[in-house]
Amino acid sequence: MPALDPETIDGAVADLEWTREGDRLVKVVTKKDFREALAYVNAVGEKAEEANHHPDIAIHWNRVTLTLWTHTEGGITQADVDMARVLDGVE
Repeated sequence: MPALDPETIDGAVADLEWTREGDRLVKVVTKKDFREALAYVNAVGEKAEEANHHPDIAIHWNRVTLTLWTHTEGGITQADVDMARVLDGVE
């Protein structure tokens, strides 16, 4: 699946809770505390496993940063946009 051009990406994520940072999609989620942040990460992990498409995840106490990009394509693909849409549904 080839990388999308920036204009296509921006249009595809306009209604999502993600931003394009170069060749990656990024979402930052803040939870009440570490326990809630960890529960969120686990829920994201379940969805990622179901789709076999995994974001990079960084957790810092109550803040979780998700990063999506397709390593093999060196950029954002439709699979990343689709995964972003799925992950927006995770609380």
